[in-house]
Amino acid sequence: MSSFFPYLVDGRYRLLSAAMGSRPGRDGVTLTDDGRFVATYGKRRLETALTNVSGAHITEGYRWWTAIGTRLSFVDDGLTFGTNVSRGVCVHFIERVPRVLGFKDHSALTVTVEDCEGLVDALGHHEPRA
Repeated sequence: MSSFFPYLVDGRYRLLSAAMGSRPGRDGVTLTDDGRFVATYGKRRLETALTNVSGAHITEGYRWWTAIGTRLSFVDDGLTFGTNVSRGVCVHFIERVPRVLGFKDHSALTVTVEDCEGLVDALGHHEPRA
């Protein structure tokens, strides 16, 4: 059975998130029955095999301008699908996934889902390939 982890949308940023394409209740992370990791934010979509996920951890305390919307990292090739400034999950990939924004493929994605612990736990039950 697929698992869906919707984003936690901070009310202060609801209009900004909507203007950037977020669809509350429809966007989030899906772990599919056929072994795929799928993250959506409006028209943006990142998809890869669950076996390409090398790990995930919770991150906290973002600045709004780095956390809301679809954003590239200023430091590396990471991507954010963000809807709140409190906390999210940074998912790391073994092989970079095709670019969603920018000019480089992505080695990580931060998603601000409602159930951060649940997503980290669910991803921990999938063995990455060697």
